[in-house]
Amino acid sequence: MTQTPEQISHNLLDAARTAGAEAADAIVIDGTSVSIEVREGALEHAERSEGTDLGLRVFLGKRQAIVSSSDSRPETLIAMAERAVAMAREAPEDPYTGLAAADQLISDWDMDALELFDPTPEPSAEALMQDALAAEAAAAGITGVTQVSDAAASYGTHRVHLSATNGFSGGYSRSSRSTSCVAISGEGTGMERDYDGDSRTFQSDLRDPVEIGQTAGERAVARGGARKPETGTYPVLFDERISSSLVGHLLAASNGAAIARGASWLKDCLGQQVLPDHLSLIEDPHRPRIAGSRPFDAEGLQTQKRAIVENGILTGWTLDLSSARKLGMAPTGNAARGVSGPPSPSNWNLSLTQGDQSREDLIRDMGTGLLVTSMIGSTINPNTGDYSRGASGFWVENGEISYPVNECTIAGNLREMLMRIIPANDARRYLSRVVPSILIEGMTLAGN
Repeated sequence: MTQTPEQISHNLLDAARTAGAEAADAIVIDGTSVSIEVREGALEHAERSEGTDLGLRVFLGKRQAIVSSSDSRPETLIAMAERAVAMAREAPEDPYTGLAAADQLISDWDMDALELFDPTPEPSAEALMQDALAAEAAAAGITGVTQVSDAAASYGTHRVHLSATNGFSGGYSRSSRSTSCVAISGEGTGMERDYDGDSRTFQSDLRDPVEIGQTAGERAVARGGARKPETGTYPVLFDERISSSLVGHLLAASNGAAIARGASWLKDCLGQQVLPDHLSLIEDPHRPRIAGSRPFDAEGLQTQKRAIVENGILTGWTLDLSSARKLGMAPTGNAARGVSGPPSPSNWNLSLTQGDQSREDLIRDMGTGLLVTSMIGSTINPNTGDYSRGASGFWVENGEISYPVNECTIAGNLREMLMRIIPANDARRYLSRVVPSILIEGMTLAGN
């Protein structure tokens, strides 16, 4: 008889107690996925996977150990518990480890309100292939596209359940549906590639595969004939597709684990201005149909809507229980974990205040500079915030896109860059990170 993730997690806790654990938590994740890839009008790769992964964390005083497996047979659960307890006996003490207190745990939640699972039937492999073929054909039909290197469609579901000896027990299910396409223009050393794709919780929300293929093809063709720009100091406009990376650097620097280590360029900035005073960065883990939504975190604490930055002021760190204890602060309900490691702080859905200008308005007003649509590599100094990344996109002259560029580097300091950001109003509201195109003036550009 097949057991549910909830049953497996409780059986793991029972095995841990029997093996001598003083406390324990167990996480069980099971899921299925189907992915289809096509090439030149025919099926190239099809894969279906089903599996269950389980992780057990045990405590002996302030010592902890974690074991994981993909085998849920009773004898395996017993062996996992015995191995984990034996490991914990040899582990060093960690004064900040441990489960949440009972009064910290979430007591009630409304899963239906989050709409994390699409109840419609799973699409067939044939339906997925037809979507991938439609995207490929649409991209190939764009004049100037020389080949379509990738066209794919996928569907997946997973269930997760977390149980702990402090009394917490909760879980939820998710579904996801995606289509993507990568197109190439040009030949030989003049080849350029670009992409488009969409991923949603509900199949009915997914963009049309023809639109995805056409957009991928048009983007690839637009990049043809790219050359290096001139070296100098210019305004740089980060396209909405990649602008969330800037917010990602801020989030990494305000992560409680980095702050507790003292390895963050924001470590002395709590309560200080880090963005222009009309901008806020809001975390909201309760948005319906969004991949980053969840009612509770990986330690059973209630997730919450909060302003990480409010009117430009950094209001707090992103904390799990361990980092909160190290810093003498309250946890923020931001613990994430897999089956083979302990919890660590992580962010959920983010939204940056949008501006009142379109991307076209910012291009018009920036005069001469760079519109970045793709980035590669990353050199970020976590202690100073010094920033350097490879970039490609389009050169702007007199407020108009002039020609495509590649093989250039943009550089600056994140602390200074973030204070100068000017947001557009083009963020896609259905993404987990709702961040518009962002203009930053006075950045160093290395090209010719």
